[in-house]
Amino acid sequence: MEAFLNFFETMPIWMKAGWVFFVLAIFWILEGYYSLVILNYKKWKHAKVNLILLLFVMVINALFGIVTVGVFNWLSDSKFGLLHQFVAPVWVELILSILVLDLIAQYGVHYLLHKVPAMWRLHLVHHSDKNVDATTGTRHHPFDFIIRETFALIAVILMGMPIAFYLFYRILSVAFTYFTHANIKMPLALDKGLSWIIVTPNMHKFHHHFELPWTDCNYGNMFSIWDRLFGTFVYGDPSKIVYGVDIADHTNDESLAVQLGIPFNRTVHSKK
Repeated sequence: MEAFLNFFETMPIWMKAGWVFFVLAIFWILEGYYSLVILNYKKWKHAKVNLILLLFVMVINALFGIVTVGVFNWLSDSKFGLLHQFVAPVWVELILSILVLDLIAQYGVHYLLHKVPAMWRLHLVHHSDKNVDATTGTRHHPFDFIIRETFALIAVILMGMPIAFYLFYRILSVAFTYFTHANIKMPLALDKGLSWIIVTPNMHKFHHHFELPWTDCNYGNMFSIWDRLFGTFVYGDPSKIVYGVDIADHTNDESLAVQLGIPFNRTVHSKK
């Protein structure tokens, strides 16, 4: 286990970036053979905005990486955090850390992005995509992503976790992000069955439905247990899903300038 975690701790930046593009490419290809719905769009043109937003995300992630190193050095010296309050096997600490990260840095912040008006206007960029596919997982306004990274650091500090735990979670999170957004079709029974524990493609697609109440359900990224526990889980008829968001359907979802300006666009009326 120590060697396994050490691999993630010493993982070079090029390998981390390579993982992002590798997983994205895998689901990009699978979409062409096992599509959930036939999307009437130009795949590469649609991907352009999402991939440019991905570059912004990667730059922000690199900047946060500098801050993160300082945080982990402080945690190591101060012994601050819940993991320093008891003794448990490494694998137990790892599972607890992943659960807390998923709860705070994914479900918790995602819930707030929908419920706090100013945050929702940032998050609209993600929901304004009218053709959800694997690249939609990269579609975040830069300010939206900064908020997400801040919450991730809060989870790290609360747990006092080693950097290897955090990096391992990030690797898993990337895989789930592209898996759940990908336009792939799984056997309905399998998708429903897995959704008792993890977030599945169908489950997350309800979240991308253009109107309430589905838009405000299924906030999870990796584990569906949070949605079930807090009453935000939904699983209906996938054929009834319509992508986009009703209050921003008049905007151009394939224009980078329009998308970056949505939070400040007075013609976009918040639902809040």
